[in-house]
Amino acid sequence: MQIQLIRSATLRLTYAGKTLLIDPMLDSKDARPPVINTPNDRRNPLVELPLPIDDIVADLDALLVTHLHQDHLDETAIARLDTTLPLIGQPDDVDRLTAHGFTTLLPVDDTRVWEGITITRTPAQHGTGEIAVAMAPVSGFVLSAPDEPTLYLAGDTIWYEEVGRAIAAYRPDVIVVNGSGARFTVGDPITMTAEDIAEVQRAAPLATIVVDHLEAINHCLETRDAIAERLTALDARDRVLLPQDGETLTF
Repeated sequence: MQIQLIRSATLRLTYAGKTLLIDPMLDSKDARPPVINTPNDRRNPLVELPLPIDDIVADLDALLVTHLHQDHLDETAIARLDTTLPLIGQPDDVDRLTAHGFTTLLPVDDTRVWEGITITRTPAQHGTGEIAVAMAPVSGFVLSAPDEPTLYLAGDTIWYEEVGRAIAAYRPDVIVVNGSGARFTVGDPITMTAEDIAEVQRAAPLATIVVDHLEAINHCLETRDAIAERLTALDARDRVLLPQDGETLTF
């Protein structure tokens, strides 16, 4: 298995002989306004893509979209992707994805098998209280295949009991968590903080944890350096990776 971090939550995943593009955000730097009612009033994305779009979308076998917020599927991605590619995602998103022109939708209600890869949808909670309700639906996904590590893409979620249950149920070898403690000007964080990542590390001490969703959107406030420092202070830095944009990890 190889995971290449493109930017934010966008990944190129090579798994069981297939290449999937996950949560494609392909806009150029400063293409759209700041997320409203959030700190750090800067246009998004904050940084450019680390490689040309043609390279990012080349030789894909499928797409996986965890949910339809713009930092997980943007207008540039919709325009540049092959809309006939199989697209794995939430059942709730089928109508909107169809309206965007995607024709080969593979919604995962519970579990489905695609090209020898078992894909299971897991719960996610994108914040707390009324904010979490407004930000729903969101999902995580677990991928497993013979002779491959089990991969848990937690999605846009905070640490809560269902993340712990997913770890206990599927015993993933690699966990990708969306960090940065993204937030609005009111309410609690809507993605994992360093403290949340520490809870994941304690729940899965033998897994490798990959932190993405960093330093690319204006309300994503916790940086790589700050997360690394805080995890060290919490004695939870072991087996936690904070890749740079464009970096490829091999498992």
